[in-house]
Amino acid sequence: MPGDSEDPNAEVQYHLEVGPGDVADCVLMPGNPERLDKITPIWDDHEEVASHREYRTATGTYEGEPISVTSTGIGSPSSAIAVEELARVGADTFIRVGSCGGLQADLDVGDLVITTGAVRQEGTSDEYVREDYPAVADPEVVQALVAAAERLGYDYHTGITMSADSFYPGQSRPGFEGYEQPESQRIVPGLQEANVENIEMEAAAIMTLANLYDLRAGAVCSVFANRETGEFRTEGETKAAETASLAVKILAEMERVKAEAGADTWHAGLSLD
Repeated sequence: MPGDSEDPNAEVQYHLEVGPGDVADCVLMPGNPERLDKITPIWDDHEEVASHREYRTATGTYEGEPISVTSTGIGSPSSAIAVEELARVGADTFIRVGSCGGLQADLDVGDLVITTGAVRQEGTSDEYVREDYPAVADPEVVQALVAAAERLGYDYHTGITMSADSFYPGQSRPGFEGYEQPESQRIVPGLQEANVENIEMEAAAIMTLANLYDLRAGAVCSVFANRETGEFRTEGETKAAETASLAVKILAEMERVKAEAGADTWHAGLSLD
């Protein structure tokens, strides 16, 4: 039965309870399990194939292309488990779809941030590789997300993301009864000075693992709050979901064009016409 064994070589995965054939090559990865109910209606069709703990998984098609979604819960530890187990049943492309806090004044609530690389302030990726190993998004995934946002007419920004392990002191917010550690209030200003675009809690680990395993990953997040202006609204979730779903379609188009051209890597000389 699913969940009865911790064998990493078992066909049905211990945490996600998915097996071979349950997921598509490309998987969207929101944190909140409830976001599946906002993502899957965008698709042509879908079937929920597993639900266990924070992990809900559905598989379907978007504009004729196979696509899956797995929720990860909050943070990098559970996201890394999802990457591990999805990869073991055949997934090779992971797109984090979530919300974030914007750090730069020109990021409006509802805008999208497409991650090109991430500051590894989370600790999960340190369990895998030395701390100076970079967390970078796959260039083709970035280009597909940008193309999708352009086609949909959504305002977007590209740049560096910081992934934290703490929602409170780790993101310069006070903890219980106002607790702050000495470095806490310097986190946000330091990131702003370093031209970091946004803060969230999963992208760095997802991208680090993808690179270690020769897989592809990227991230698109809706800005819910701007830490510079103080603006906050839960807005833009559907924009991120639509952008990520369309990016999966564009990635499939890119693969077909590369195959026809005999190219190994997508580049500006190729066309999706």
